[in-house]
Amino acid sequence: MRTRLRRRLLLKKIIAGLFLAAAIPLAAGGLLWAMPQISGIVARAGVISAGLALPEGGLALLQGFGQQEEELPSQVSTETHSASSEISELQEESQLSSEPIQEESVSEPEPEPEPYVAEENRATLIHKTYTTAPSDIYIPLENGYIKNCTSLSREELVKQVQNPPDFSISDDGPQVLIMHTHTTESYIPFTGDYYDKTMSFRSTDNTQNMSAVGDKIVEQLEAAGIQVLHDVTQHDYPSYNGSYERSRVTVQKYLEQYPSIKVVLDIHRDAIVSGDTVTAPVAEIDGRTAAQVMIISGCDDGTMGFPNYMQNLHFSAALQNQLEGDYPGLTRPVLFDYRLYNQDLTSGSILIEVGGHGNTLEQACYSGELIGKALGELLNCLKQ
Repeated sequence: MRTRLRRRLLLKKIIAGLFLAAAIPLAAGGLLWAMPQISGIVARAGVISAGLALPEGGLALLQGFGQQEEELPSQVSTETHSASSEISELQEESQLSSEPIQEESVSEPEPEPEPYVAEENRATLIHKTYTTAPSDIYIPLENGYIKNCTSLSREELVKQVQNPPDFSISDDGPQVLIMHTHTTESYIPFTGDYYDKTMSFRSTDNTQNMSAVGDKIVEQLEAAGIQVLHDVTQHDYPSYNGSYERSRVTVQKYLEQYPSIKVVLDIHRDAIVSGDTVTAPVAEIDGRTAAQVMIISGCDDGTMGFPNYMQNLHFSAALQNQLEGDYPGLTRPVLFDYRLYNQDLTSGSILIEVGGHGNTLEQACYSGELIGKALGELLNCLKQ
């Protein structure tokens, strides 16, 4: 009897134990399904504690669930690695972008090819910088020289060139007139060791002839505060003959309208030719090639009605001093010779040859710029 009771009591304990053992994993499994946010460590602990009382099949089931959960870290790890790889690549790109960018070297534009010139039309072109030394003909100034081609004595001219210009400058009205007797004179379109003999070296396009050089002088005078007028009438077109008569009329009209004008500059270019050889007078100024400049100051031989020629020479000497002092090598000696060139109209009238037809327009315009700067300095020193 006792034995049966003991067996029944033992059976009840076993059933209760099995019920309890079954309830725990079911509760744990439900908890895992309902609360996925519970950390993997806590879940594993529940599985292990439940599995201690489970039969082999139930333990295997929970172990399979646990294995699925354990696979997640490896997937996360893989994704993390991929993300870190992307971050690494971004960092590399960032490092590359932070490195100084090597600017592509900008090559200077290649010069335009020289136009074709037939061999039979080619002639020699020489580029030369004219220099001078003291002599009986060349009279030294503080800067530069005057070439005396008159019968006046050296001693007299040495005294005369010490005198300042015979006029003063003010801010009342135009002080300078720039004009061109031979407006259509132009330059060679390219530079090299030959030129085209068939070219006329004339242009009615005022952007390509002496007007363009005059514009450069005007710009610098205006920048220096000097009031200036620029007449671009083509006095040598359509006819070259009579150019000076026509330009004289133009200057006289300006002087009547603007009596404040003290200086009249007639801007030309020279033509230095010997046979078929043309010489281009050049000077290197501040790393650029300029066309050498020559001032012509006229003298009266007693037949020209030009009594004030020495006053013009005073101005010519002062401008030569300024030009050569500011830009050594820019000038050729002042030509003092028996010429009129309408210089009797004022005491500040001179003719300036800016290079020759063997120079380029670019070289001549650069010289125009330098003339304007030097003249602006000189005239400002002559202001009342």
